[in-house]
Amino acid sequence: MGAKVLERFPAGAPRGSWPAEEYAARCRAEGGRATVVMDLSTDAFLVVVPGTDDDQPPSTGHASAGM
Repeated sequence: MGAKVLERFPAGAPRGSWPAEEYAARCRAEGGRATVVMDLSTDAFLVVVPGTDDDQPPSTGHASAGM
């Protein structure tokens, strides 16, 4: 299962400011399923929604049925 990134926010927001959480809350108020995760490699908060199987590229690592 993947996730689609809606927005990125730098982790260095001023004290008491939660822009990623506020954005996710607005998305949820509109009926979305947004959540916030931390991307440690870029030091950013990501607002994501669950992806579907259609969002994922086809897998090429599986053996075919005839093998």
